[in-house]
Amino acid sequence: MGRYGDVDYPTLTKRATLCSLALVLGGFLLADAGPALLGSLPGWAMTVAVDAEALGALGIVLCPFLFGIVLPLTE
Repeated sequence: MGRYGDVDYPTLTKRATLCSLALVLGGFLLADAGPALLGSLPGWAMTVAVDAEALGALGIVLCPFLFGIVLPLTE
């Protein structure tokens, strides 16, 4: 058994990357389709949408590197 127990790194990598992709898509849909469907969005809602897109994009880049390369090498 490794240092961190029985961690399934490939599954963790895929799920974290898919969650990040969902953040990007959710932020994009809220920012672009939100005003068309809901009318004018308040400023805080646009801020949440843009932040979700940014965090999702960062997660798409970092999750495969962190969970797919770095953590398995530290075992």
